[in-house]
Amino acid sequence: MYKIIAFLFLFQISFGQINPEEVETAENEFETNFFDALKEKAIENYDKAIIALQKCLLKEPANPEIHYQLGVNYLAQKNYIEAENAFQKAVDLEPKQRWYWNGLYDVHYQTKAYEKAIVIVEKLVTFDANMKEDLVSLYMTTQQFDKAKTAIDDIESKGTLSKTIEMYQLQLQNMSKGNKPKTTDLEVAIKSNPKAEQNYIDLIYAYSVNNQEDKAFQTALLLEKELPNSDLAHVSLVKFHIQANDISKATDSYKRVVKSSKIDFKIKQRVLNEYLIFATKNPQLLVEIDNSISYFDNNVGMDVNKELGKFFYNKNNFELAQKYIEKSNSNDIEAIDLLLNIYDFNKQFEKMAKKSEVCIDLFPTKANLYYYAAKGNNNLKNFKKAKDFLEMGIDYVIDDPNLEAGFCKQFIICADGLSDLKMKQTYQKRLDAISKK
Repeated sequence: MYKIIAFLFLFQISFGQINPEEVETAENEFETNFFDALKEKAIENYDKAIIALQKCLLKEPANPEIHYQLGVNYLAQKNYIEAENAFQKAVDLEPKQRWYWNGLYDVHYQTKAYEKAIVIVEKLVTFDANMKEDLVSLYMTTQQFDKAKTAIDDIESKGTLSKTIEMYQLQLQNMSKGNKPKTTDLEVAIKSNPKAEQNYIDLIYAYSVNNQEDKAFQTALLLEKELPNSDLAHVSLVKFHIQANDISKATDSYKRVVKSSKIDFKIKQRVLNEYLIFATKNPQLLVEIDNSISYFDNNVGMDVNKELGKFFYNKNNFELAQKYIEKSNSNDIEAIDLLLNIYDFNKQFEKMAKKSEVCIDLFPTKANLYYYAAKGNNNLKNFKKAKDFLEMGIDYVIDDPNLEAGFCKQFIICADGLSDLKMKQTYQKRLDAISKK
């Protein structure tokens, strides 16, 4: 088990790998270096983060998470060669971790190495079927139209197509097999009928597929001029205004998109993600995120507050992460785990105890909820109550030595509080046995 876990839960998305007891203060050089690396990365001191991670590698050269974190920092510096090498090493060491593959995808996409990106996304599809939409986009970009059509047919056979995929489908229908989209035909069609919205949409995507971003932007502006009521124009305009760092126009377009009843939810979600990243660089815009959440409330299948919480959690902004997760669906176990991790890290033991106790009724066999309830009560000096939770929960710990060790440590704390020497000796022996495995 890597030493890194003591702090890793605060910065990972894959919450199934989180072990609650590993939220302790760093006690050795390795953990100190890793924690320093995370802190430096959070404030964009990537050079210092890399130095700290390289020190970690001296002790654990085969630790995939260290290589992954190095890749993240190199990518932030746009040092693509080193980033690719680091992510590849992480993948080689732990091929079942999807986020390591995502790192490679980010490198290839940013460097426009689309063929390499396709190989990675084809792998990512096995983790998340929704990645097939990314695959379609890449196939269109690289003009592999047969593969794009096959992928679209597969998506359509399993559900409803998003507006984006429908547009790709229409482009494929309007061109001969294997040829580029007929931009000239669309240009002529717009001149002859400037009020036909779909022609603009097709042309914007045709230009985007061919990496003609300037022409795509001009087409979106023309659509906005000819059809001022067109919400679809702003789907493209958001991105272009963000790229131009035009805060006012980007915000206006963002509002048009999220308020529109004509735009598919998945497109709104993508636009939200684009604007959210923009807002983190311009914190005064975060209020616009708050004001727009209500437009997502009626969409089934996505808890926007939770997704925002996850976003800020992974940006190490635990204040905003807590704010949004507390407003999310309380019955969502992923949101519950996130929130309890934050309470633990911030030593908000009363909140942690109350939340975990309520959630035990919803998930009575989830061992870590009993752990959090016990730890919260131990810190509140409610030792008898903590003991009850520990005794109820430890039987649910299966094949998880770290969580079992966490329970033992809380039993020992509880025993000290209750002056129960026999209990302390029992669980100290059990803890020692776990440590020797």
